[in-house]
Amino acid sequence: MKVQHVEEEAFGSSAGRYGSGATDTSAAIRVSCRRREDGGDSGTCCDRSAAAKTAATATINRSDAATVGRVDDDCKNCTAEQRRVRKPRRRSGSWPRTRSLNAPSPVQQFGPCGRIMKTSALVTTIQDPASQRLTWAKNPLSVLVIKKVRDMSVLPPFIELVRWLTQEKSMIVFVEHSVMEDTMLSSNSGFMEIREKLNSFQDSKDDLTDKIDFIICLGGDGTLLYASLLFQKSVPPVMAFHLGSLGFLTPFKFDNFQQQVTNVLEGHAALTLRSRLRCIIVKKNEDKDKPQPNLLVLNEVVIDRGPSPYLSNIDLFLDRKYITSVQGDGLIISTPTGSTAYAVAAGASMIHPSVPAIMVTPICPHSLSFRPIVVPAGVELSIMLSPDARSTAWVSFDGRNQQELCADDSLQVTTSIYSLPSICAQDQISDWFDSLAECLHWNVRKRQKHFEELSDLAHCKYEDSLNSTSKDTLLVTD
Repeated sequence: MKVQHVEEEAFGSSAGRYGSGATDTSAAIRVSCRRREDGGDSGTCCDRSAAAKTAATATINRSDAATVGRVDDDCKNCTAEQRRVRKPRRRSGSWPRTRSLNAPSPVQQFGPCGRIMKTSALVTTIQDPASQRLTWAKNPLSVLVIKKVRDMSVLPPFIELVRWLTQEKSMIVFVEHSVMEDTMLSSNSGFMEIREKLNSFQDSKDDLTDKIDFIICLGGDGTLLYASLLFQKSVPPVMAFHLGSLGFLTPFKFDNFQQQVTNVLEGHAALTLRSRLRCIIVKKNEDKDKPQPNLLVLNEVVIDRGPSPYLSNIDLFLDRKYITSVQGDGLIISTPTGSTAYAVAAGASMIHPSVPAIMVTPICPHSLSFRPIVVPAGVELSIMLSPDARSTAWVSFDGRNQQELCADDSLQVTTSIYSLPSICAQDQISDWFDSLAECLHWNVRKRQKHFEELSDLAHCKYEDSLNSTSKDTLLVTD
């Protein structure tokens, strides 16, 4: 399978594997007509563009085809027409995004004359998502254990797991700082024996990048969302045990955790790459050239009316093109993983997490024809208040970090290149449909009773034919 993957110059690095480590892969070649300061080059941009084209194909290409052979606006050797044609086109915002995650058609010819035009965009060969399996570049040494908070039933499994990881596997175990100060754990003699062997961190202060090789979650779906929040770039593989309420994203049972964790550490596991959304709020009074802070979310971004009694009135743009205005309680922009969360409660379809897509779902729209839509992964969505909006809007990211969206502010959302590698208990398909059946009771109903004997079926058909014949006779007689 091939995937077109185009990245902007601002994109600095991408993870070569899941976990710590990243390599620079972005580059751009700028060909200028200016003479070099040393006077060694007197050619024009047109003369040098052919020579630069070969070198440019070995780099990550920009989404604009005019990158190679680009000229400056003040070039003396180029005509006005050349400057107009070659002038690079700018997107809204300066942050990178994936242009497309859709695999191209294996058939490049359509009828006698139709063809797919060849472009300079980089085409990267990747594995079929159904065959993606975990491997380790080196033996994992550090593990982050995240447990559900305010739940005493999780404490015994947590202590048992941490003791086994430190004593049997000799791994470096990281836990939250609040765990070390937990009074319920402090009164447990079993935890106090291993407390000194644990490493703690504070999510608002400590950076865990390049420190964690492996993540284990004990609890519900919220523990997986918290793991996604901690790692805003490359995420180590996540193994989630179902010890919470719903557990749609936690496929592992804790009964035989030793064997299951050992299998994962040995590299015997399938992976589901759960795409995340990269979100940026651009404030009207801030410098647009200044890099804006961004958040990566696993489930959804929700734009609603907050405490206001008025309808939300927000404009939706896709790749800088106006799409529609949303009048209702709000809007949900979700990943395929988030399609089974808030979005499905608002009437959206459920999408397998391996499908490259972004879902746009209105919340109680004041229109009978406003249905949820699915757009390709990689498009850039922009949300702004409509000029005639009566109040501001509020934005939340995976249920956290609520911020106010005022007039002339914009929220920009696209698919992040940093997905979350979730370890499968069985495989991608089985885990997902098992969660649909067990957690959401998808398509559960009483089975229709069957006829006990074939003769009963034949007898019923015979009686139906007699009834229809008698009715026809009565009609003729009348």
